[in-house]
Amino acid sequence: MSLLRVAVRQLVAPSSRALSLRSSLLSARTLTPFSRVSVALPATRASFSVSARRFGEGTTDGDVSAKISEEIAYEKESAVEGEPEFLQEFNKTGIWTIEDVAGNDEITLHRKFGNEHIRLIFSIADLQIEENVEPSDEDVTSADAEPSYPLRCSFTITKPSVPGALSIDAVCQEGVFVVENASFYNDSKLATDLTAESDWKRRGLYIGPQFETLDVSLQEVLEKFLQERGINENLAFFVPEYAQYKEQKEYVDWLSKVKSFIDA
Repeated sequence: MSLLRVAVRQLVAPSSRALSLRSSLLSARTLTPFSRVSVALPATRASFSVSARRFGEGTTDGDVSAKISEEIAYEKESAVEGEPEFLQEFNKTGIWTIEDVAGNDEITLHRKFGNEHIRLIFSIADLQIEENVEPSDEDVTSADAEPSYPLRCSFTITKPSVPGALSIDAVCQEGVFVVENASFYNDSKLATDLTAESDWKRRGLYIGPQFETLDVSLQEVLEKFLQERGINENLAFFVPEYAQYKEQKEYVDWLSKVKSFIDA
């Protein structure tokens, strides 16, 4: 019989000793109405509280911790030790500076071009793997082909000596930047500020026409304008590769933190 049932029986169905105790209390109240009566609690209540704390530790904690350990080991085995080769090659060029804060899902790249400052922001949150969707024959070119996921990229070009900023919204996929919008802001701070207040202010501004609606010749020269500034095929291949590299690092870090919390 469990301790819980014993405790319930003792509390709900009073024994003769409990009745006797109740009679003594009534007598004490009748004789000395202002006196205090000290009543000892049944020992079974202490046993019940100890048992409840033990159950609160969880019977599945060990299973979860073990599974997470397996996942961490698998991820570390598939990861490249140290800095991957593609990142080494990218850093050797010395063109772009990577700003990657651990725990954040956004990556920022900076570079100088003449008197211009160019900033690129993209996020690993755009890496969406649809495992339940089977690719068609047109989507799969070979058995070893790596899946390609569209990543939204935001470019901002500013000049310290000139007010305003040019903002380019594009989608990066399969080694190509597909420009969606080219906007101009009179206030460069408004264009580059990442606060919620600035984002709200930008929503009420005219951002320009859709890029695809522009004259074809204008689209072509704007694309050459971007390529000249290093917004080209090489960068378009680097962005998704770095996004996957960062996502894997953040995932392993997340697993480690969850395991430490469960094991504590």
